[in-house]
Amino acid sequence: MTEPEPVVQMTGISIEFPGVKALQDVDLTLRPGEVHALMGENGAGKSTLIKALTGVYRIDGGTIVVDGQQRDLGGTADAQGAGIATVYQEVNLCTNLSIGENVMLGHEARGPLGVSWRRTHALARQALAKLGLEHLDTRAPLSSLSIALQQLVAISRAMVVDCKVLILDEPTSSLDAHEVENLFAVIRRLRDEGVAILFVSHFLDQVYAITDRLTVLRNGQRVGEYLTRELPRNELISLMIGKDFATLASLASEREERVRDAAEKPLLEARGLGRRGSVQPADLEIYPGEVVGFAGLLGSGRTELARLLYGADRPDAGELHLDGKRATVGSPVAALANRVAFSTENRRDEGIIADLSVRENLILAVQAKRGWMRPLPRREQDELCAKYIAELNIRPADAERPIKNLSGGNQQKVLLARWLATAPRLLILDEPTRGIDVGAKAEIQEAVVALASEGMAVVFISSELEEVVRLSDRIVVLRDHHQVDVVVNGPEVTADTIVTIIAREGEAA
Repeated sequence: MTEPEPVVQMTGISIEFPGVKALQDVDLTLRPGEVHALMGENGAGKSTLIKALTGVYRIDGGTIVVDGQQRDLGGTADAQGAGIATVYQEVNLCTNLSIGENVMLGHEARGPLGVSWRRTHALARQALAKLGLEHLDTRAPLSSLSIALQQLVAISRAMVVDCKVLILDEPTSSLDAHEVENLFAVIRRLRDEGVAILFVSHFLDQVYAITDRLTVLRNGQRVGEYLTRELPRNELISLMIGKDFATLASLASEREERVRDAAEKPLLEARGLGRRGSVQPADLEIYPGEVVGFAGLLGSGRTELARLLYGADRPDAGELHLDGKRATVGSPVAALANRVAFSTENRRDEGIIADLSVRENLILAVQAKRGWMRPLPRREQDELCAKYIAELNIRPADAERPIKNLSGGNQQKVLLARWLATAPRLLILDEPTRGIDVGAKAEIQEAVVALASEGMAVVFISSELEEVVRLSDRIVVLRDHHQVDVVVNGPEVTADTIVTIIAREGEAA
């Protein structure tokens, strides 16, 4: 059977930011009547490629051909003019307007006296009916709809301009299973009408349920294009993380095997802890002196589960126990009071304060724990800085230097020092080695091992499976916001063990 001519042909796309090659010679082909997945881990270049196709970023090299015509997409209006529409993860609609006004926004029907609202709502009803949404009252406020229905309204709005290409960027992240199936029914209808759909999601089950073809990116480069039905899940994961599934090296734990006393009680115990739209109810025990790894692909629920343990997000299911007693950790302040610390994965935006010094960044958590009405004496500040600059080998060893002038690895060490200064019993580290050099990475890993050996409980989250296996006593495996397994580490456990569990089809969650 002859394949249809592509509606989008991106060839040799390159985009460079100062000091960073975001995309290098990337190809992407979208065909009418297909759902095409764009796959890759965080930083692979998916968002950059989408922004090139939607005119947000200008390309530095390559060509974009839409419907047989080469296009210079200098802005989002150019992309819309070429028939390319996008629905983002966060619904980009006006909740203060009606459903019909949102559907027809910018395309209202006009008469001799201006906008004809009667005709505009009639056209909105026609557009909604094409997606099976004729039951919606176009004059009702958009805010009266669920997030799932707002997603469908956003798609209807995109189809008003008779788009040839529909980009869906993480459209199911806030939807439950029933809502996802309703969305998929709409996607299949549009596909059957000949629309080319680019689907971006971290949910592997959904990718295999709805897509016909997929393109894998890694580190800003195209790995390849594949028919979804012909690519096993374990091979897809291997392509995304850059490891050969058949030859992933077995990594012996650098920690001595720890035999837990049967009478030992967990420091933290979670039972059925979950949050709708974030992570499904999970059971978890963490013991003093133990490193518990959270493993899974980006979007699996690793960070979401950690945020529930720390109180950054409030659970709506389950309960938490500390030292055997029911605990309400409803905020980061309450977590600090219980000596639970959390180092975020977003070092730049949620971690360091760039214009403050190393000293000022390092003492922030201690000061917050004391309260802002009781300033930490300068002598204690200097002592804390001297202690952790030496212990963590922070370079340069200048507490008054602006932290923005340090390397990424040394910034990460300052963040680690910030939380160690609070003397936590449980330290949660989310991607503590991302984006740093090999030397700094090794030093942080050594620090984690040393802290656990001294009796601190550590939750260690990393996209690098070898790192999780190397450091952890037990590994909590997550997929699609579900806890799917807990693996007791040992010589037989390797990175491919974890990949197999993540890729396992039909795993009960």
